Amino acid sequence: MSNTIVEANKILLRRKNKLIVGNVGYVMSDDTQRYLVTMTKNIETLGYTFSKQLFNKLKTLTKEELFEIYKELVSELKKNIGADVQYNPMYPNFPESVMEENEMQLYMNAIVHYWSYGTILPCEEKNERLPLFDETKVKVIDSGEWEDLYEIFDNLCRSKTSISQTDKEDLEWIMKNSNVKFPDEIPLKENVALIGKIYVESNPLATADKLQKYFKTATDILRLITAMSDGDISLATNTKYRSFKRKERRLLLELLDNCGNIQEDMLRYKNRWIRVGERLHPGEYKTGRYDNARLAFDKLRNNEKIQTFNSKVDHNMKDKNFEKAILLLQKRPGELARRLDYLLRTVDKKNNVINTFKDVANKVSTPVLLQIKEHFKNRQEELSTRVFFPKGCLARSYAIENKLPDIDKKYCDAIVKICENALVEIYKSKDFMGNVYLSEEYKNYIVPFSQRSASKSLRTIVRGSRIKLKESAKAMRAFIWWTNTGNGNSGRVDIDLSATIFDENWNYINHVSYTRLRDKEMNVYHSGDITNGGDVNGIGVSEFLDVDIESVADVGGRYIAYQVYSYSEQTFGNLPHAMFGWMGREDVKSGEIYEPKTVEQKMDLTSQSMVCIPVIFDCVEREFIWCDMNVPLDGCYYHRGGNNVESNLMGVAATCYSVVNMKKPNLYDLIDLHIRARGLRVENKEEADIVFDVRCLPNPFYVDELKRKTGLDADVR
Repeated sequence: MSNTIVEANKILLRRKNKLIVGNVGYVMSDDTQRYLVTMTKNIETLGYTFSKQLFNKLKTLTKEELFEIYKELVSELKKNIGADVQYNPMYPNFPESVMEENEMQLYMNAIVHYWSYGTILPCEEKNERLPLFDETKVKVIDSGEWEDLYEIFDNLCRSKTSISQTDKEDLEWIMKNSNVKFPDEIPLKENVALIGKIYVESNPLATADKLQKYFKTATDILRLITAMSDGDISLATNTKYRSFKRKERRLLLELLDNCGNIQEDMLRYKNRWIRVGERLHPGEYKTGRYDNARLAFDKLRNNEKIQTFNSKVDHNMKDKNFEKAILLLQKRPGELARRLDYLLRTVDKKNNVINTFKDVANKVSTPVLLQIKEHFKNRQEELSTRVFFPKGCLARSYAIENKLPDIDKKYCDAIVKICENALVEIYKSKDFMGNVYLSEEYKNYIVPFSQRSASKSLRTIVRGSRIKLKESAKAMRAFIWWTNTGNGNSGRVDIDLSATIFDENWNYINHVSYTRLRDKEMNVYHSGDITNGGDVNGIGVSEFLDVDIESVADVGGRYIAYQVYSYSEQTFGNLPHAMFGWMGREDVKSGEIYEPKTVEQKMDLTSQSMVCIPVIFDCVEREFIWCDMNVPLDGCYYHRGGNNVESNLMGVAATCYSVVNMKKPNLYDLIDLHIRARGLRVENKEEADIVFDVRCLPNPFYVDELKRKTGLDADVR
């Protein structure tokens, strides 16, 4: 199997649970049939099976070809669920060892481990374990084609919201290794920059004509220059711009020169553009070439006054000339939408604001309409805090006291209605969906507006989304695995798994971590603190944490916040190997400590932080709330015994509260709007042409498949 096919299948397995297989028409022998049946049984131990279509294709391959596919398939499936490593906790008979051992012995075991710099573990012989009693549902791997990769590329290109680093890597690989066609429109400016960079740097004959229709503003060009300098294309942080070849400078200046109103746009990032000018040398070129760009650079360098749209609006608002300000904003519907809350709090003639927005709502982008709708839908709720997720740093949040003046409910309802009507009109232009069944469970899944900082995980989940735990599960088993950054004790890495229990009002109840291995009342147990990850290319080490759901709820616990701390103070992004995951278990004493097919989710720890909250569990609703957030250190943890639970309680509680209580549009409301515009709602799955249910495709975990099978707008990306 070629390396190109292998890499393509890695993307398809992760994103679509699909596999590309060549069909050579080989007649299967008895030996080959037994081999294929064995393959099927083996991948079932990982929680997967083949679809009928894929099985029939595999039947046409030789035994040697099957072996090659099987080898790559198992390797990738194990990697996706974290089964490609060994899990070696401090106590190999966890959880019984921690449940039954006396406190003094647990303490002495830990002391000996610390004194040996993490090299000596308790001498405990592993007992024979009962077979796994859990019943698990397998995931189906279907037959894939190269067209599936083209669809992934097209969906990513058409995304209207920021995408994750994994998405960017997939997009780049597909673009470089297959014959893709650019769509007519690429709505997300960050994608425009990324695609432009790949095109310019990999094509010796790259021209501005090929790209010009995608680059419409000076900021678009700045993002391209930033991407070509390996900087932050969200423009949230500064970039050190590289030197450009003469051919590249001409292309960039031509793109910039052909954009409209570049002076005002360049003023937004004045200092950056001055530094860019030092790399592009616009003054080198004769009059008649790049005149617009050269004039804009001259004005920025010489501090000449450039009047902007926002300054005109702000000037009129300050002078209480509200009608003129609203007329100006009418020319930029998106800006009007973003200022609606302020206008309705400030302007006396509120009907004028609402009628103006009504006239231009259909020109506002669908992500903005969805967010404005959700904001005003929840505007009357008496929340004590307002939660913000900063641009470029969405793995962090901050909250401020809610001091916003009230807005009359009738105005809020009017804005919600206008947004809904505008969205329905926009969606009416799309293909008819037929009969549609929509599960209420889709209310638990947030529309993925921004995945810029999302961690690479087994299933792509949006922060704040809720995932039901399987009904048969009695306990949750979280795990981490890691190695050192070097060999021996070189680059020793100590990361810690912890869980903090809060009540329904976010009052602290208790925690379990390396400082407190068990809580017998709540039946929460930690597998023991390991402080040395072992050789960077070795087998690694792991920690586990078991939670009995019913026992925690019985003592008033509502939320369990799982945390991972870098005690040795490296940021997770600088660690060669570090992962977190969890399993839903029916019986924690049956099966191995780590059972691949019970893994619900696994994520790589790659953030530039030393504190991560991967997930929160709601014991009452029996739901996981996807968090994937970082906690900024409070600067005082050195006085409290290191980077651990005790040092970060306030930050953890605040971050978790922000995620649990944030108000974001959900997939149920989005799909419901599509049905109202171009479908017929049915209550019986058997009558439906399209079924939206988390237990079948398309579902919220496979966004590409969701869009392909439904024709939903790219705002579900």
